[in-house]
Order: sequence, then structure tokens, then C-alpha cells
Amino acid sequence: MKKKWILSEIDKIFSLPFPELIYTAQGVHRTRFNGHEVQISTLLSIKTGSCPENCSYCPQSAHYDTGLKKEPLSKISEVIEAAKRAKEAGSTRFCMGAAWRGPRDQDLKIVCEMVREVKKLGVETCVTLGLLKDYQANMLKEAGLDFYNHNVDTSQEYYDKIITTRTFKDRLDTLEHVRSAGIKVCCGGILGMGETNQDRIKMLILLANMEEPPESVPINMLMKIPGTPLEHVADVDPFDFVRTIAIARIIMPTSYIRLSAGREKMSDELQALCFLAGANSIFYGEKLLTAQNPVPEQDEFLLQRLGLKKLHNESSISI
Repeated sequence: MKKKWILSEIDKIFSLPFPELIYTAQGVHRTRFNGHEVQISTLLSIKTGSCPENCSYCPQSAHYDTGLKKEPLSKISEVIEAAKRAKEAGSTRFCMGAAWRGPRDQDLKIVCEMVREVKKLGVETCVTLGLLKDYQANMLKEAGLDFYNHNVDTSQEYYDKIITTRTFKDRLDTLEHVRSAGIKVCCGGILGMGETNQDRIKMLILLANMEEPPESVPINMLMKIPGTPLEHVADVDPFDFVRTIAIARIIMPTSYIRLSAGREKMSDELQALCFLAGANSIFYGEKLLTAQNPVPEQDEFLLQRLGLKKLHNESSISI
């Protein structure tokens, strides 16, 4: 029977002395994964800006003036070339993101064609397109999509402090459609939006207690974008960030825990602590949709200094 995690239990683990928490997370990590391998993903914006949602952290929202250059849906040929470059750089998953509340069917047909063409290159495919209807999830499955990203962002209790144009239930409904279609789930959240450690724990418990936890859990550190409501919010404590990574690893032992947005502002030492705490995936490349990311040479140097290797396929998972 699948274990159900409860808040009081995770609170105690979160509050362990830091060395003990890291030791616990590292032990869980090594029972399921090669502790020296990091999965590499690349994220490309295939449609930028003019999103009708009011997510307080997002420069692509039409509600805020962030000076972002708006771009229409990319050409399939451009996406294929970007996917080829990503594969050559060592990415095993290519993710495509579009700033929509949800895709129109005519746009989704084009995205499905992108998925088919990228799959031919021999890399995993992932898209993040906003809210999905059940038949749209089935269309993506038929196109061969491997992963669908749809983050819950934060706890259910804190959610309406960040977004009011769609509900927490809207997000869960989309995740249910994705699961029902037989697509793997990529779902995590953002730290540093003014939420508490309790909010962070509640978010992770929600994910871990799903019938099938997400196969991929991106943990983002807020990128404070001028012009957005969260531009001046206080930074998340680095040790709380690492503790959150450790909890994600402990309660979702078979998931890839991905260091996502915000790495460009993280020190090498902070990233190293996150790897020690069980993170085993990163986004690679100079851009994450519209946000800055460490240049590839910087990541190569960091992985080399830590003695970490890029994962070439998922056969090394010992589940």
C-alpha cells in the first residue's frame, strides 16, 4: 500500500539538523539513482508573451509591463534545429513552452507536429501549454509526447495570493487529464514568492500523495522580474531552499528532482548542496523561456568540478 505523507511527519524531517537531513536525502537518492549522474533538459519558448493569466511571477503575463518582446508560435523547422542543438549538447529531454491559458485546437495540431518531429531525433519530448482538456491530452499522447509540465506553483492555501485568473483545481484537472492520457507528469513549484516553509512542505506532500507522483519535479527559485508584482519580494533563505530539495527527494524517491529557474543567481556552492540533497536534473542552455540561465560552459565546468556526469539515458535508474 502506498504511503501517505502527513504534515506533522514532514515538519519533523524538515527541521532535522542540516547534516542529518542531507545524509537522509542522500541515502534515499542512492537507493534509486546513480548519485553521480545528472539528467539534462533544454527548454525552448515556442510562443512568447501576451498570456491572459495573471501569475504574479511571470514576465509573459499580459497584465504586466515587463518590456518583453512578444513572439508568435515558432515555425516547426526552427524548433527542430533547436532540438538538434540541445541533443548535441547532451540534453536527453527537449521541452517546449507556450504562453497560453490553454492551447486552441489549431495551435495544438502544430505543437503535435513539433512533438512528432522532435521525437524522431531520439530525445524525450515535453511541452507546457497551460490548461488542457481531456481530448487535447489524448491528441498529445497520440503525437508521442513523453512529458507534460504543469506546475502547481505553491500550496493550495497560498495559491490565490499568486494567481487569481485560474484556480488550483484547474491545475489539478489538467494533471488528471495528462495522467489519464498516459503521459508522464512534470510538476513542481516556485520558492521565494513570499510563501512559508509550511507552504513548501504542503505543496510537496500534495505531489507525493498523488496516486502516481510526478516523474519529474522542477523546483524553481523565483526570478524577480521588474514590472511583476513579486519584483521586490524577499529572497528565499538558501538553506530553506536546500531543505525543500531534500524533502522532495525523501518523499518522492523515484522522481527526478530538477533545479530549474533561478540557477543563474545561485552560487556554485548552493547548487552543489542541492545535488547533495538529491537534485539530479537541470535545465541546460542560456535561456529558460524568457529568463536567464547559466551559459553551458559554466554548467560544464561546475559538473566537472563536482565529478558529476550527464545522464545519457534512463537505464541507470535502479527502481
